[in-house]
Amino acid sequence: MSPKISKIKFREPDHKPIDGVILQSLKVVPDERGRLMEIMRRDDSFFDGFGQVYLSTVYPGVVKAWHYHNLQVDRFTCVRGMVKAVLYDDREGSPTRGSLNIFHIGEYQPALIVIPAGVFHGWKCISEYEAYVINIPSEPYNRTNPDEFRVDPHSGAIPYDWSRKDG
Repeated sequence: MSPKISKIKFREPDHKPIDGVILQSLKVVPDERGRLMEIMRRDDSFFDGFGQVYLSTVYPGVVKAWHYHNLQVDRFTCVRGMVKAVLYDDREGSPTRGSLNIFHIGEYQPALIVIPAGVFHGWKCISEYEAYVINIPSEPYNRTNPDEFRVDPHSGAIPYDWSRKDG
């Protein structure tokens, strides 16, 4: 049985949670030897196997966005530093089409984000040092025919401005 893991509340009250997105807080268990944090278990309700596990890093202030997948479900967490993860639902027929979700995850807010196929997503490193993001996607990367579709993060095609919001 999976340990009870609480759901994090969405911080953006004017944004409807995107259909199918799961944001799950992760518990860190420290002791005198170090820390342990379970990221995902096969008895989690959303676990349906995985294609691979990989680490992606992002330098301070850098944006890695926008992309989506037709088949792949992404499940990622930030284990070093902090990232601002932004998701945008542009799926035809989705009850939350046009919704935007923003999450701040990492060392100070450990969480796992499950992103359904078809949802645009990306992140920006908001810590003063390189952030480490672990992804456990549902499909292995297909080098000859990637299931990945990209949009320039600063083109305005998706209604989000990646600049820092002060105030």
